[in-house]
Amino acid sequence: MLRFGMPTLIEIDSLEHTMHLCRELGLSFVELNMNLPQFQVSYLENVTYLRELKEKYQVGYTIHLDENLNVCDFNTAVATAYTDTVVRTIQVAKTLDIPVLNVHMNHGVYFTLPTQKVQLYEKYFEEYMKSWRTFCAICENAISDAGIVISIENTNGYTDYEKSAIDYALKRDIFGLTWDIGHSNSVADIDETFISDHSEKLCHFHIHDSLGKKDHMALGDGEVDLAQRLRIAEERRCRCVVETKTVEALKESVLWLKKNGYL
Repeated sequence: MLRFGMPTLIEIDSLEHTMHLCRELGLSFVELNMNLPQFQVSYLENVTYLRELKEKYQVGYTIHLDENLNVCDFNTAVATAYTDTVVRTIQVAKTLDIPVLNVHMNHGVYFTLPTQKVQLYEKYFEEYMKSWRTFCAICENAISDAGIVISIENTNGYTDYEKSAIDYALKRDIFGLTWDIGHSNSVADIDETFISDHSEKLCHFHIHDSLGKKDHMALGDGEVDLAQRLRIAEERRCRCVVETKTVEALKESVLWLKKNGYL
């Protein structure tokens, strides 16, 4: 049976209101988004309050790490600050039995030349990988045997250097893959082969519909083969965040899931 959750929505400022809506819609968990000021790690470390809400509404959590996270920044002070934030978040996840930390790869800075665009992480690949290996080792030590997975999400297409970094990470039990099926569709599924080649590491889905480059649509409003994607999610026993951007679209999507027998 698939487990569905909801994102934190910009329309709802209160976590308790979010948890109430999650329970009302029959969903299982809320993905706390650390891009928002109210979900910075210092807030998440108030684990007593988060545990109280979890028990009150019988709703769990996953965490979406800050999209600006750049653990390979050439400024080591910056990279260290981001890594420390992840380690503190891991401690929160351990305390609250949070199974998944969702993360984006950071493409890094590029230089635009007259005839090409040069990605600095590609040009300085060894420095990039040295930092990435350090990050992976720190996370592995912090998580230990807690069963937490740092799940790497596809966005607008993995670069070759990111694929190398992800390949390295996925050799460790603590790393997995998030398949965002709307993002995938909006970039003509260019990451699908890479994801399929590592399908055994799929543990998390972000589900929303998409039409061309129009993304984060309610389920059933776009062109994504939702049944095929959800079948894979079920085979891999993945959690699925219904990642719409509005309450209305979330409710429409939940209705679609119920009408089609998923919820």
